[in-house]
Amino acid sequence: MKIYVNEKKVTVTPGAKVAELVKKHKPGADLCILNGFPCLMEHTVAANDRVVLIKKGERPSKRELEHLLAARHTPGVHARLKKACVGIAGCGGLGSTAAMALARAGVGTLIIADFDVVEPSNLNRQQYCVDQIGEAKVDALAGNIRRANPYVTVVKHRVRIVRENVRTLFRAADVVIEAFDRAGQKLMLADAVLDLLPKTPLVIGNGMAGYGANDLLRTRRVGNLHVCGDGTSEAGHGFGLMAPRVGACAMLQANQALEIILGPDPRMPKSQTRNPKSR
Repeated sequence: MKIYVNEKKVTVTPGAKVAELVKKHKPGADLCILNGFPCLMEHTVAANDRVVLIKKGERPSKRELEHLLAARHTPGVHARLKKACVGIAGCGGLGSTAAMALARAGVGTLIIADFDVVEPSNLNRQQYCVDQIGEAKVDALAGNIRRANPYVTVVKHRVRIVRENVRTLFRAADVVIEAFDRAGQKLMLADAVLDLLPKTPLVIGNGMAGYGANDLLRTRRVGNLHVCGDGTSEAGHGFGLMAPRVGACAMLQANQALEIILGPDPRMPKSQTRNPKSR
């Protein structure tokens, strides 16, 4: 019978075990993935199964990794995500977290823009490490994305985002995620995208300070604008930004971007607002 081992079609005898495949096709492999899920060496394979054999610490090929991602998704989802492009304006708590989530999901191209560097005060909520202090955020984030999914195309711009460069930076994006800290910057980007890129959906974060109150975090839609957060909590003295709540808002933004790209998931209960596919 025919099966696939590391994306190559091979012939095996009926009743073959995964251990036999390891011995023949990749001696020393200690991680076995069957149809997208880890399996034991004694597992019996069936016709048309897809098996990926990996040695710990070894980087899968692009084709192998894409198969593993696709197997974890609804059929056809990975192919569409691979063709998508998401722009991320700001690489702080929202932007760095959303970027990592989208890279792990398999979005093919990420445009990241930020002028800042990593500093110690960022580490309480942003996706950077102590050894990256002093690096440009776009460089540090691009490096972290490569470690998570080396086959994502990252277009990075170390630049301060202003109205005059919004169109140039993000015109290739299917959706833009706003990830600024300050209200004035958020308003500037919203005005610029809605005016200069009117067909491009914009997902902004608004209200994520403090901790707890999970039930207040939600997504609201006004035309081509999608707003994630509680809509009210603003960071200030004695009321700071912390990783769990900022991260929850960023994940809402990333998840909304996926829904815009893919359309509503037909398996999910209908929400109060439904989002059309992007251009």
